[in-house]
Parts: sequence; structure tokens; C-alpha cells
Amino acid sequence: GGAMDLAYVCEWDKKPKSNYCPSIPLVCAWSCRNLIAFTTDLRNEEEKDLTHMVHIIDTEHPWDVYSVNSGHTEVITCLEWDQSGSRLLSADADGHIKCWSMTDHLANSWENTVGSMVEGDPVVALSWLHNGVKLALHVEKSGASNFGEKFSRVKFSPSLTLFGGKPMEGWIAVTISGLVTVSLLKPNGQVLTSTESLCRLRCRVALADVAFTGGGNIVVATSDGSSTSPVQFYKVCVSVVNEKCKIDTEILPSLFMRCTTDPARKDKYPAITHLKFLARDMSEQVLLCASNQNSSIVECWSLRKEGLPVNNIFQQISPVVGDKQPMILKWRILSATNDLDRVSAVALPKLPISLTNTDLKVANDTKFFPGLGLALAFHDGSVHIVHRLSLQMMAVFYGSSSQRPVDEQAMKRQRTAGPLVHFKAMQLSWTSLALAGIDSHGKLSMLRISPSMGHVLDMNMSLRHLLFLLEYCMVTGYDWWDILLHVQPNMVQNLVEKLHEEYMRQNAALQQVLSTRIVAMKASLCKLSSSTIARVCDYHAKLFLIAISCTLKSLLRPHFLNTPDKSPGDRLTEICSKITDIDIDKVMINLKTEEFVLEMTTLQSLQQLIQWVGDFVLYLLASLPNQGSPVRPGHSFLRDGASLGMFRELMVVIRIWGLLKPSCLPVYTATSDTQDSMSLLFRLLTKLWLCCREENHITEPDDTLIDECCLLPSQLLIPNIDWLPINDGIISKLQNKQLVRLQFGKAPGLVGHAVSSQFDAFVRAPGQPKIDHLRRLHLGAYPTEECKSCTRCGCVTMLKSPNKVTAVKQWEQRWIKNCLCGGLWRRMPLSYP
Repeated sequence: GGAMDLAYVCEWDKKPKSNYCPSIPLVCAWSCRNLIAFTTDLRNEEEKDLTHMVHIIDTEHPWDVYSVNSGHTEVITCLEWDQSGSRLLSADADGHIKCWSMTDHLANSWENTVGSMVEGDPVVALSWLHNGVKLALHVEKSGASNFGEKFSRVKFSPSLTLFGGKPMEGWIAVTISGLVTVSLLKPNGQVLTSTESLCRLRCRVALADVAFTGGGNIVVATSDGSSTSPVQFYKVCVSVVNEKCKIDTEILPSLFMRCTTDPARKDKYPAITHLKFLARDMSEQVLLCASNQNSSIVECWSLRKEGLPVNNIFQQISPVVGDKQPMILKWRILSATNDLDRVSAVALPKLPISLTNTDLKVANDTKFFPGLGLALAFHDGSVHIVHRLSLQMMAVFYGSSSQRPVDEQAMKRQRTAGPLVHFKAMQLSWTSLALAGIDSHGKLSMLRISPSMGHVLDMNMSLRHLLFLLEYCMVTGYDWWDILLHVQPNMVQNLVEKLHEEYMRQNAALQQVLSTRIVAMKASLCKLSSSTIARVCDYHAKLFLIAISCTLKSLLRPHFLNTPDKSPGDRLTEICSKITDIDIDKVMINLKTEEFVLEMTTLQSLQQLIQWVGDFVLYLLASLPNQGSPVRPGHSFLRDGASLGMFRELMVVIRIWGLLKPSCLPVYTATSDTQDSMSLLFRLLTKLWLCCREENHITEPDDTLIDECCLLPSQLLIPNIDWLPINDGIISKLQNKQLVRLQFGKAPGLVGHAVSSQFDAFVRAPGQPKIDHLRRLHLGAYPTEECKSCTRCGCVTMLKSPNKVTAVKQWEQRWIKNCLCGGLWRRMPLSYP
């Protein structure tokens, strides 16, 4: 019962006679970046024609929908995201296929760049070619310490490789008349398209699906829609010969659904309504659903290699030994359901859990693991989650119970109101912890699927599931919004600590690769509890610090070309950690200053970033005396030796640059003219750094240091630090498990939880001057420049760069595609609050 519940619903405005009508067939797709694309048709009253729309939302801001007239002349039949979640394919009933990509890397701005077509031949199945990247998840090893054991790379060949083994991009589609068409995207932007018939006898294809084999081949399954006909399978090989795309097809064993050969059900289910491979890279397992007007039956089949028995006569002539036995491929039924209500949509899990066929009896531990289930939606509005191999029921959601009216009158009205609302299209998220359904009114429902599948597991078990999936997202780079749906305030502290422990067990190289991703993950978790919300600011500041440190160090150039193996940046780190002197000039003497020479314009253009470093160090030191209050942002830096070390290195670099061009130094407002603010701050910073530079034994700062820091406000003006806004997304509003009702195109007046009110002291109020958080430029109270904001952390920056200097361009390249926290950008309205 408690396995699934509605998190939010988002619907179209009902006020005027709404012109959005559901398209038949309705399709939706969910990307690994947690963007959902779906279709509706827009009816034009005057001309009585339909516009086929594609809508794209980000699950955290579902109301901020990007709707585009797809330009398809017929109804859209397929939508498919690519493996990186940044491009979308759409195909229609006229044989046109379009590829959509983001304009300026904005999640709410899309354009159609390339495409292909098979004129007048409706597309029934569509897929991107496989890029050869496949991970296997080992749920049974979720306790292992090494990420390499939990998530192993599977040897898998891309569908097609370029010179040097690089996977070639492109897509494959199957049309209603039995054609297969492949389009390849060449690196120069050209599209090579080739079309071939699946077999010599072309026949109608009502349903089809595409899967890939580890050897780089493609498998296509087709059905003509009648359950009395066989489900056919074909092997498709794609190659490039003389700059042309070549397709070879070969017939594989076919199958008849069990329900048609079962005498009791012989003519009961005349139509096959759903045909799907269990996963894009599991071509040997297929799911079939046959239906009549009122009911359905679902079967799961598996392709096996079996030995052919050899007749005794032949055995005597030449005995068959062990592996000499001739083998044959044969489809065998794994499981079938009983008669069910009529199925309206099927959603398959995207988690690549490694299952062998014997795993039907998997240990009790993993029996409740959400990624093992596939979802079936029914015409009565309910959704079942069943195990993907045994088809046994794992969880149920009764859609109509939420619409069940109370009084008799309403009961009668509802009976006459016609068919119940049900999901026409459905998709599971990438961790299977959420399910999106689009119903016959074009309304989007977001369902939570509990990590314990509604079973009363102890808290630790649920936490372990969530932790395992967070690690999976950390390794793959997928977005983890759907995991946050399940995090309650009392879990946050625990999850952050455990995640850090697991991360610290990995080898140094992997830690370096994942270093920023784990900080972004901790930030998004800490946002969900009032006791940890102050740390959100710290984690974002840490991401900013890491990025600035990398950028500024990368500007240093070795003086001679034939330098030893260490770069100037590495040497700087080494010398700063070796020389623990509290005098900045003594540390500076040990460095080769000629490596720090940069052009004057470059130095001047970096002043805003340099100012941030200077301000932040001053803010931290001034807040040391009242370190007892962990509610203040910046608190966690006081014990973070690595971050303080980075600040110390940057202070040294800035000091050297200040000798070249004094105007690039941070500006401090001091009470006396003779005071050297930089060296004062460096001295205090070094003392603080020495207290906590070794993680294992951190000592308390001594009283003299605290006294000196107490004096800082009387020597220097302490700056206001512009912290990131507490996010305006939906996730923190969903924690109390109350259903949130939203409307497309209308930002909700969401009342934040009590937590954010404590923080309004740190975040600028409306009407105050805004700031570009990444360029550290002031935009004024009512910005005139177009800005973009991050879907995850709410960080705001200008869309167009005001700078021409290469060094600044290098800084901007760091976050042109994604925010520093990894979130996607979305364009903001000019009058943003």
C-alpha cells in the first residue's frame, strides 16, 4: 500500500476552453538529466487543424514548461533521449525524424538541428545507436567498499565505430511497412541515411522495438498486431562502406505468444498491444502484452542457447562429445501473468542491474529493490509494479481512489462521465524511484516509488538503497533528483556522513574525478533539513573555490619550456604546504616569480574573482570567534584544512600579482593607512590552517589567534558575502508527503519551509541589487541583461559574456554547459524577482 504515492500533479490551464488535447498515441521520455519530454496536440479553432507540440520540463520546476511547435505534420509516435540526456529525437506518422538539442545549453530553450525521413511511412520504433558504454549494477555487492565492484564496466561494442574505435552517433528507426532506416551523424555535421527492408517478404509492422547486443549488432522485434501471427526478430548490422551507410539484416528465431496456444485462452486476446525488450542492451529478453476490449495478459520471454539432441544412429557413427553438440537458439517463456485489467501503458526500468536467469530467487535483501520492477498502467487508472522477470506483483497504486467521490450524487455523475482517467504514457526515472505518467487530459503526474517497495524494512535498509543509488549517480554523472524525493530531514546527516565515508574509501584518482560531484551531492542533501541548511552555502562556496583555484593556477606558465614534470600550479601547492611560515613574503621568496608574470589586462580582468577570495578569507577569520554557532554560513570552512590551504595558496599568488599590477589586488576598507591587510590576513589564515591541516588530529585554535580575529572588525570593514539563494524548486515542498497541485506556465506561490526564513538574513531581499554569482559582477536591482539560473542550486549568471579577455573566457568555459554544481541552466525572464 505505502509503496507508491503522488508527489505532485501539473495540469494545463482550464479557464478558457482549453485547446490542448491529448495526442493519440501519446508519448513521453525521461532523460538521465531528469528532463521529461512529452507530446500534446494544440487544436486551432478557426482552421480546425492540429499543431503537434513537444513539451520539455525539468522535474524540479515542472511549471516552467518549454513548449515548441515540433513542425511535424502528422502525430508524433516516438520520443527518445540520447545517453547524455542533452538531445532528443522525435518521429511522426509521416516518416519524419527530428533531432532536438539545447540552444546555448539552456534546458528551457530547444531547436531542431538535423533530421532524416522515410517519406509517408509512419515510424513505429526509434532508438539512438549504442555508444558502447555499459555499466552493470551489482545490488548484492552494495556493501563492498570499492565502487569498481558495485558498478562494473561491461565489455560492450558500440553499434558502429569511427576511426580509432570512437563510437559513431546516429539513430535507427523501424517503419510500419517493414523498413529499417539508419541515420549516422558525421563529425562534420552531415547525416548519412540508408534504408533497407527487414526481410524479403515485407509485411505490416504494427509494433516494434530495438535492442543491442554486446557484439555491436542490433536486434529488432516486430509484430503485425495480431496475436495469431508470430513475433519476428531480426539481426541488423550497420557498416560504412565508401562513405555510404550499409545495412545487412538476418532473420532470428521467432515466437508465438503462449496465450494463443493455450486452449483455454485461444481466441481471448486477439491483439498484441505492447512489445518491448526488457532493456536497450538486453536483446535476449522481451516483454509482450496481448489484449482484448477489457482485459490483457503479459508474458516475459527469454532467448536461450540449447543443445540439439542427436539421434542414436548418428551417435554410433560419430559420438558427440561435450561442446561438439550442435546448438540452437530458442525462445522460452519465463513467466506470464493471469488475466489482468486492460493495460494502457508500460514503463521499463533503466537501471542496468546484472541479473542472470537464476536470479529469480534472488536473496531477500534485493527482492524489494525498485530497479527490478517494471510498471504497468491500466484503464481503471491504477498502476502495478511487477518484477521484471517473474512478473510477480511488487507494488500497487490506485489512481481512482484519489478521485473517489464522497456523496451519492457525485457517484452517479461519475458513472455517466465516461471512461476513467488513466495513463496513456508512462516512464520510470533512471533510478526507478519515481514514475511520471501522462493521462488522457495531458496532465502530468509524478509518483514516488518507495525504496523499500512499501515493505517495512528497517531505516538502515532504506538508507542503504538510497546511498547505493546516490553512489551510482555519482559514478555515472546522472542527475539524482528522484533520490531526493525520498530523503526525510532525519536522514540527511546520516546520508551525508555515509556518502563521505564511501568516497574516502576510493583510490586517489577516482576521488579526484568525483571531487566536485560529491560536494554538489552533499549540498543538495543538506537543503532538505533545517539543521543542515547552513552547510548548503558552504558547499557551494567550496565548489566556487575549487573552480577559482584551478582556473588561476592554470594561468601560470613555466618560464622555460623544458621544465621538470611538475606544473607551476603543482609546485605552488607543494611549496605552500612545505613552508608553514606565517609571513607571506617569506613564502613568496621560495617561488619562481617569473612563472607568475601575466599580461596587465589579464590581471585586471580577474579582479572580481580575486576580490571574492580576499573577502571570503576576511569573512571566515572574522567569524572564527563566534564559531560556536554552526548556523552561520562559512562555519564548516574553519575546520577544513584542504580549503584553507587553497585559500592560502591563492593569497600568495594574488600577492605576487599585486606587485605586477597593484590595481588587481582585493580592495579592503581599513581603519589605518599603514596597515598591510594582505599580510595580516595571511598570518591569521596560516595559524588557523596549521590547526587543522592534518585531518586526523585537528587542534583548537589558541586564544591569541581568537583574540586577533576579534580585533579584525575594528581594523577592517567586514564584507557582506553574497550567498546563493535558497532554491525555488519543488523538492523541499514535497517532504511532508502532501500532494502538490501545479499548473503549467504558472510559477506557484510556494510557501517555503520554516528553514529558509532563518536564512533570509544572508540572502538578498527582492528589490536589492542582484549579483552575477559566477562573475561576481553587480547587476543592479532590476537587471537589464538576460540571465540564466541553475535548475539545482539557483545560482544566477548573465547569458552573454561581457568580457573579451582570454583568461576570463577560460573561467567562463568552466560553467558554460552546466553550473559548477553540475545542474542544467535555464533562461530566466528579464524581470526575475
